[in-house]
Amino acid sequence: QVQLVESGGGLAQAGGSLRLSCAASGRTFSGYAMGWFRQAPGKEREFVVAISWTGGRTSYAEAVKGRFTVSRGNAENTVYLQMNSLKPEDTAVYYCAVSPMIAHLQAGRCDYWGQGTQVTVSS
Repeated sequence: QVQLVESGGGLAQAGGSLRLSCAASGRTFSGYAMGWFRQAPGKEREFVVAISWTGGRTSYAEAVKGRFTVSRGNAENTVYLQMNSLKPEDTAVYYCAVSPMIAHLQAGRCDYWGQGTQVTVSS
């Protein structure tokens, strides 16, 4: 059974940092893109960032460019999201996702999703 398990969420102050991790299990995602989405209360889920299998290609939403950094550890089937200079508007449930292509992931066409981890940023 495939599982994506996120961790690292929590409470941070504005200007602070958090690091999210997502570990995939149940199969190897060789060649797959991985990434993150988020959903704030009362809003639709939105794309945050994607990274290719090799890590050589990344794509960031404009709202997080320059503040968030994605990376992955392929041997561990993991993806990380370093979030710096956090803002209250970053408050959301963050979801990890996997897709065969980075373009598909950006569009929300993902094969697997995690259950989400809450990130709350206080002002």
